[in-house]
Amino acid sequence: MNFFGRMSPLRAYRDLRVFFAGREPYELWFLIAAMAITGFFIYAFAKDSAIEPAYKRDIVYVEQWKADRTDAQIRAQQAVDAPIKAKRLAEQKAAQEERQRGFKKLDDAMSRWGL
Repeated sequence: MNFFGRMSPLRAYRDLRVFFAGREPYELWFLIAAMAITGFFIYAFAKDSAIEPAYKRDIVYVEQWKADRTDAQIRAQQAVDAPIKAKRLAEQKAAQEERQRGFKKLDDAMSRWGL
């Protein structure tokens, strides 16, 4: 901790000012250009890293059924579950078709480019 006790922001500022005063003007412009390019790449990587996952995690719970259910109870439960299942399948099919359209568009573009 004795090392940090000797640190002074005022002394650090003076040291930095003396360092920059001894530099040629073109060196400062190169420093600014290097910092701008580095900053741009850091910004680009940070912005690009914020992507949504390619999947949606669905938790499927297993339902417990009595072994002595009647056929009427089974049909009644199937009638309740059928619209939910149909909706889920329709959403899945729509997502698949959208993905296929995207791949087709990419394939057509690559064909135009000769790839």
